[in-house]
Amino acid sequence: MSGPESVLVVGTGLVGTSVALALREHGVTVYLTDRDPAALRLARELGAGVEWSPGRPADLDPDVGWHPGRPVDLAVIAVPPHLVAGQLAELQRAGAARFYTDVASVKALPIRRARELGCDLSSYAAGHPLAGRERSGPAAARADLFLGRPWALCPVEETAPDALEMLRGLIKLCGGEAVEVDAVQHDRAVALVSHAPHVASAAVAARLADAPATALGLAGQGVRDVTRIAASDPGLWTGILSGNALPVADVLEAVAADLAAAAASLRACASRDGTDEAAGAMGTVTDLLHRGVAGTGRIPGKHGGPARTYATVQVIIGDRPGELARLFQVAEASGVNIEDVRLEHAPGLPLGAADLFVQPEAAAALSEALRAHGWHLP
Repeated sequence: MSGPESVLVVGTGLVGTSVALALREHGVTVYLTDRDPAALRLARELGAGVEWSPGRPADLDPDVGWHPGRPVDLAVIAVPPHLVAGQLAELQRAGAARFYTDVASVKALPIRRARELGCDLSSYAAGHPLAGRERSGPAAARADLFLGRPWALCPVEETAPDALEMLRGLIKLCGGEAVEVDAVQHDRAVALVSHAPHVASAAVAARLADAPATALGLAGQGVRDVTRIAASDPGLWTGILSGNALPVADVLEAVAADLAAAAASLRACASRDGTDEAAGAMGTVTDLLHRGVAGTGRIPGKHGGPARTYATVQVIIGDRPGELARLFQVAEASGVNIEDVRLEHAPGLPLGAADLFVQPEAAAALSEALRAHGWHLP
């Protein structure tokens, strides 16, 4: 069985619309439905598909030809976790699709509730693409959102092989990398690598809400890195976190214990200021910092491979159109691949610094080429 030729996307938020846009690039017929008329209208205007109106097929593009009794190949349920099971039951009662999946970031809860509602689990293959952005809604959607990103498949005992194969076809069309995992293991994993980090980021960002202007004026790239994901939609994240509450709570309690121990160590250090015992009181903090380095080193690198330590070439760059393009042209001409890039703007000045991450053996060649083309390297 190949990938789906016709898909119904239920929910035109960031992920649902991104799935639709990715499928449209492959010529898949996509229908859209959403309880929010404005979101649905915007998704349609972006070219994500046509509105699904099973009771009024004449309202659709006549070239599409969907009508009741002709189910689509696959329905993709892109709604908050606590709504997935109810939506699945409703779609199955309507005979909307041959197979069903979802994209919720919590898996055990929707599966458990689907069982309680008597859903047909043989035609349902639960899924979760691990991709997103700080922005939400269809306006933030991108057809390339899932390229190279893990996409969890969480089949249950009842899941039919054809349903799982259909989901694998969807993932391939969207450019994702299928990873089969048990639902409970999935929820524990995302609590550690996604959900708890989001709460931790929000906790740091919350300290800035009433911060004095002097402190905010000194903000650098470090605080921006830590708080970036805290800008996401609180309503969306409340639903995600409530659906995975216990695993997230376990991780947060462990993080809180580390932070409490670090705070106690710092207070002990402050009370011994100026004595030989001050440095000794910092042992707990030093240990946490070392464990942080070790944990960071275990995060997979490009394409899911081993983590690599890149060299950083820093370049002063003007805040003008085309500057990054010129920078990349020098790298291309010198045969150097830029593995990653980070920009930091200088407060009050029309310039900033571009950190170019490259293979260590390529750093010298890139630096020499940049200087030869007039770039300033600090």
